[in-house]
Amino acid sequence: MRIVAALGGNALLRRGEPLDAAVQIAHVREAVRGLAALAEGNELIVTHGNGPQVGLLAIESAADPELSTPYPLDALGAATQGMIGYWLIRELRRALPGREVVALLTETLVDPADPAFRNPTKFIGRGCTPAEARRMRDDRGWAMRPDGRMWRRVVPSPEPRDIVELATMRRLVDGGCVVIAAGGGGVPVDPDHHGVEAVVDKDLTAALLAERLKADTLMLLTDVPAVMRDHGTVNARPVGTITPDRLRAMDLPSGSMGPKAEAACRFAEHRPGAVAVIGSLADAPALLAGGTGTRIEAP
Repeated sequence: MRIVAALGGNALLRRGEPLDAAVQIAHVREAVRGLAALAEGNELIVTHGNGPQVGLLAIESAADPELSTPYPLDALGAATQGMIGYWLIRELRRALPGREVVALLTETLVDPADPAFRNPTKFIGRGCTPAEARRMRDDRGWAMRPDGRMWRRVVPSPEPRDIVELATMRRLVDGGCVVIAAGGGGVPVDPDHHGVEAVVDKDLTAALLAERLKADTLMLLTDVPAVMRDHGTVNARPVGTITPDRLRAMDLPSGSMGPKAEAACRFAEHRPGAVAVIGSLADAPALLAGGTGTRIEAP
């Protein structure tokens, strides 16, 4: 079976935790326990988020007095792919002795005319107070929006149109490698392969990747056991198997479960007979077996 497993941001960092390397490495080790179980007897491609990490590097770059201009987001996205890919490679090789593991720096093609560039919505970086947000907006020209009780930077999140390294990725997977790719949604580039100041949604890129690689299963791994009806209320209950139309009709929050649901729907619609699953990383083997989580299947 060919599986694309997309790690949610919680796999590396939970809300409120410090961005220390030791904290993230500990979470990577936890994540790899589930990923290693998925890799046994299967072809596995792993994607991951990078919002907190790219946000941290952007803040450090903007504050560095040695730089005349901060590093652009595409370069920072590439840097986080290397850092997180290295951590995942190291732990997966320990968990899967004898199995080849590779991290592939991945570019994602976007359209410069995408309307997302006129309406930044993708949160990156740490939360801050309203006063700090005003300073960042005034001093750095960043777009800032509330995220719960805190404020965070928002950047454009254009639609992924294609994945530049797809053919290379296919050869690696066909050869038996566990492949880590499209981290943070991939480094956004325009048709001329110039970097773009944006962050692509990792789940939508994972869905496109799974479709183009003809995966049997797309697994969107997060910190909740399933998509929930009436989430946050006493009547909350998990959704089992559902069609794309019915899942979209639930109108899930755009800042959390919404992108995962849309990614799952797209994959299920474009890969008839395949299945998308949303659920907890800790339940990864059971999710694959169909014993838990939300399964999205086209009718």
